[in-house]
This record gives sequence, structure tokens and C-alpha cells, in this order.
Amino acid sequence: MKIAFIGTHGVGKTTLCFELAAALKRLDLSVDLVKEVARGCPLPINRETTMDAQNWILHTQVAREIELDAGFDVIVCDRAVLDNYAYMVHAEGRRPELEPLIRHWLNSYDLLVKVPVITAPSFDGTRDTSVDFQLGIDQLIDQLLADFSLDCLQLPGGTRDGWVGKVLEAMDLPGEPPQLDLFD
Repeated sequence: MKIAFIGTHGVGKTTLCFELAAALKRLDLSVDLVKEVARGCPLPINRETTMDAQNWILHTQVAREIELDAGFDVIVCDRAVLDNYAYMVHAEGRRPELEPLIRHWLNSYDLLVKVPVITAPSFDGTRDTSVDFQLGIDQLIDQLLADFSLDCLQLPGGTRDGWVGKVLEAMDLPGEPPQLDLFD
């Protein structure tokens, strides 16, 4: 099973990836993470990004997902090709030559989870702190979800409480490991 958290920067996707992975491990599932690849990009990102940078990010995301796909019960992805593509669209516009790949790869996710904006991004050495840029990417992701007719779990705004539980529920998994009956 492959789950991807999608959304703009600074919304808590990375934290959710680790929280979900821990919950899945407690359920005795083998899990690995595809960490956000943009942080390792050797080219400019954020508002200064280029087409080359976004191509590197998009294709590296796909490669990392392929690397992990066969070895684990669950792969948790910090981003999906959809939100990587949103940053490309923001920088360079729609790329019709890439959309068949994007559409095809989106079918490889068992669950997309949209993380809402609840706070402004904070600087962490990589992340852009412009609220306008953050909200612009969020709107682009919503537009691409609609354009590609994608279903996703939309996490509620306002508070992060219960988000992992909602994802586990969408995966049809319990929130806690089953209690073993030690005494018949």
C-alpha cells in the first residue's frame, strides 16, 4: 500500500509521515518513508525554481517510490507527484507533455491525503516563508486535484488533533493494536 501526504509547504506533511509510520509500526506492518526530495535538490527551489529543478524533483520522487515499492507493507510518501507538479506549474505553467506521466503515476497511490494550511510557514533553512506563495501552491494543488478528477482524504482544518486516526480509518486500519487475549 502506498500513501502520500499532499499539500503546500509548511503544513506538517513531514511530521504526519513520521506519526503515521509510527502508528503503522505499532500495528506490526513493515513501513518505510519517501522523504521530501526537494530538500536534496541541487538546483534552486521555492519561488526561484527552474524547470530543470522541478523535473529533478518530480523524477527523483518517482525513482524513490520505485526503490521502496516492493519491500514493505506500506510506503508513506512526503508529497506525491501531484504537488511536485503544482510547483512546476507555478513556475512554468502546465506541461502537457508531462501530464500523461503524472496521471499514470497518480494511479499508483492507494490513498492521497490533503493536508490543509492552518499556519504560515516557518523558516527551516529550506522552506519559503511567503504566505502568498504558500496559499498559491495550495490553490494550485486543489485545482490539479479537480482537473485530474482525483479523490483524496481532505484533513479538516483548524487543528491537527486526530489526523493520524483519520488516515488510519481511511486505510481501514485500527487506531491501536488489537488487545491479545492472554487468558482463554
